[in-house]
Amino acid sequence: MLDLIHVNPNSAEPIYKQLFDQIVRLIVSGKAQAGEELPSVRKLAEHFSVNPMTVSRAIGQLVDQGWLERRRGQPTRVAQQQTTQQTDNLLHKNLDILISDAKQLGINKTELISLIDKNWGQE
Repeated sequence: MLDLIHVNPNSAEPIYKQLFDQIVRLIVSGKAQAGEELPSVRKLAEHFSVNPMTVSRAIGQLVDQGWLERRRGQPTRVAQQQTTQQTDNLLHKNLDILISDAKQLGINKTELISLIDKNWGQE
């Protein structure tokens, strides 16, 4: 799991938010399966060279929102998810931003779809 998460310390987005978003995407995409153990907060902090409190904040929010589960004396694990609805929710947030940006730039729906088609395979 650690090799699938990338933290950019130069990003304007807080590191805990980067961790939160990427772990959610791993869960929704099925790359992190229900019941899979997460490394400890200390191990995550060392791997990403960040403060353990930063990792703890991300993990805490993931637990609060039901993405992860903690049991006393056991490692944090990926919780069971309803991935279809969660995938839709994740896409809608970003889709709304994309459509708003396109409208502000004067790009119509056809041009936007064409741009998506053109860039789809360029990741």
